[in-house]
Amino acid sequence: MAVLVVLTGSWGVYRALTQTRCGQRITVSVAATSEIAPAIRATTAEASDAELRLADKCVSVDVVAADSADVAAAVASHHQSSLGGLGKASGKTKVPDVWIPDSSMWLSRLRSGGPGWVPDDAPSVASSPVVLALPEPVAKTLGWPNKRFTWNDLFPRLTSDTRLRTGIVEPSRDAAGLSGLLALAGTGDVAAGSTGRQTTIGALRSLATGRATLREELVSRFPPSIDVTTLAKSLSAAPLTEQTVITYNARQPVAPLAALYVDPAPVPLDYPFAVMPGTSVDKATAAGAVLGLLAGDAYRNRLAAVGLRGDDGGIGAGFAAPKGAPTLTAPVTVAPDPGRVDTVLATWSAVTSPGRMLAVIDVSGSMLQPVPTAGGATREQVTVEAAQRGLALFDDNWAAGLWIFSTQLAGDADFQQLVPVGPLADQRRQLLNALGGITPKRDGGTGLYDTTLAAYRAVKAGWDPSRVNSVVIMTDGKNDDEVGLSLNQLLEELKKAVDPARPIEIIAIGIGNDVSEVELRRITDTTGGGTFIAPDPGKIGDIFLKAIALRTSVKR
Repeated sequence: MAVLVVLTGSWGVYRALTQTRCGQRITVSVAATSEIAPAIRATTAEASDAELRLADKCVSVDVVAADSADVAAAVASHHQSSLGGLGKASGKTKVPDVWIPDSSMWLSRLRSGGPGWVPDDAPSVASSPVVLALPEPVAKTLGWPNKRFTWNDLFPRLTSDTRLRTGIVEPSRDAAGLSGLLALAGTGDVAAGSTGRQTTIGALRSLATGRATLREELVSRFPPSIDVTTLAKSLSAAPLTEQTVITYNARQPVAPLAALYVDPAPVPLDYPFAVMPGTSVDKATAAGAVLGLLAGDAYRNRLAAVGLRGDDGGIGAGFAAPKGAPTLTAPVTVAPDPGRVDTVLATWSAVTSPGRMLAVIDVSGSMLQPVPTAGGATREQVTVEAAQRGLALFDDNWAAGLWIFSTQLAGDADFQQLVPVGPLADQRRQLLNALGGITPKRDGGTGLYDTTLAAYRAVKAGWDPSRVNSVVIMTDGKNDDEVGLSLNQLLEELKKAVDPARPIEIIAIGIGNDVSEVELRRITDTTGGGTFIAPDPGKIGDIFLKAIALRTSVKR
């Protein structure tokens, strides 16, 4: 018996040693948005060596909680670019091997920046519906919990009822805020033509009055008590995730939140599992093993503990569903069209971020060319229309001016000031009239370089610290002014003029296929800003909005 015990014990020790011996250890870095990070960390920590092993290689999983916007900014920065509304990456957040943001909309936005930035396929590992959160006393006045709501029902209340204080987390930084914004803007867009646009703009401005940079900041504005005065002064309604409502109510506040599941449902958060491009083969294989762990009842129960649903909308044990929450068993819907997201974010940026902009429009002879996709309107006409529509987005907090340029447009000068940069409150009509009177110079060339430097210097002379200062140049050609500055001379002069303490962005919009994107990028890379090309001039309106959305936040 003694010999048998010794032999049995020795065999057990031998097996343990041979099973855990690692010829090499692979560490997979996982950056997961904060609400799901605990469930990911607990699941991977509990996995056995056999579940996380590649032949003789052991796998370690390093899970860190990371804000989705921060990682998105780091990915864009890795490719020497940026996403509208995020600005530059801080440098503290690194691109991980595996990224689990809260929404596939982050991946969609990054894909529009460049191919290969993020994977084409990223399966969902959790979900959370986006709801309209209201304090229960306020929700009851609308008919909750017995009434089912549509956006058409709520739209007039949210945009014009002065008794409701609406808010939203900055949509360019928060997926739930973006989802709610898309739903609300879609309701406003139902009206046709300019009426629809103005309805949407009104809705965005209404939300903007109560916007917050961070989700925690917005949630803190909900009423701490249920007395009439406090309710009247506090946040009344905001698009948030179901998970946020569950977490808030778990603290047992005096005024719990009601979750309104509005129809049509906004895009839910789907928590994609993205193995990032550039990850080694071994790490990518190990990441596949990690993904395999994120299934089954034990994992779903961990999701339920933090207020999240499974990828199919199902719930685990202990899920604290808000009152009136539907039973969801359908797969999570796909992300919205990237073009739609870009347009809504661009409109939001134009509406909410005060700017000081000098618009500089090409009036060379080539701008007389007709645009087949615009019903035969000329390049000049579609460009002016884009500027007019953009002007309609800007509220009276904006300042704007207008120049035109060609060659020898005003004596020897290639440019001419039509309206100086000034408050829109004072000169909106003057700008609209000036835009309507723009006529191309039939035999005029493109004096791009001299005009760019003069415009930059003009904006710098009146730089305003309370606004985003920018020069927006719209052109359909290359510089062909033989007596003016060369490109190298322009770049040298711009380098001398750039002052980091007084940033001014140049946003170049190229119209058609005759522009030199390389030259425009060299200019905008020197000053900060960006270059956008519209091969089809008929799309210049969308490009203009996207360009405006690029502007960074005001530096205070």
